[in-house]
Amino acid sequence: MNAARHIARTHRAARHVSKALAYRTRSGLIAVAVEQGTLIRTGDLLDRLGADLPDGQRSWFGRHCAKAYRAAHLGADAVRVWSQHRTTGRWIHVNVYAPTDPALYTALTTYKATRHLGQADFAEVA
Repeated sequence: MNAARHIARTHRAARHVSKALAYRTRSGLIAVAVEQGTLIRTGDLLDRLGADLPDGQRSWFGRHCAKAYRAAHLGADAVRVWSQHRTTGRWIHVNVYAPTDPALYTALTTYKATRHLGQADFAEVA
């Protein structure tokens, strides 16, 4: 098979993959790290802590995390991954962090809707 035909077949196959596979491919190794748990989304942290926040408050918590991350890392943005929205099913770009990143816990204490979660966790540790 000549190279032109091989390239054409590859392009045709790429145009007909599912959305999930296309976004997974775009995210690459970052998506693998999220599945393995070495990186987490802000929603994953809220789920682990048992916070049942509506989508609007979850997105504001994510903004607080991003702001805290930029403040701690001299204005650099966190790593992003394509993820499927939990209620609408749309594909969105979300920030991911290390599970022990201080920005997550700073945001827990600075965001009004999650402030109680951070205080309860710190009281249990002490």
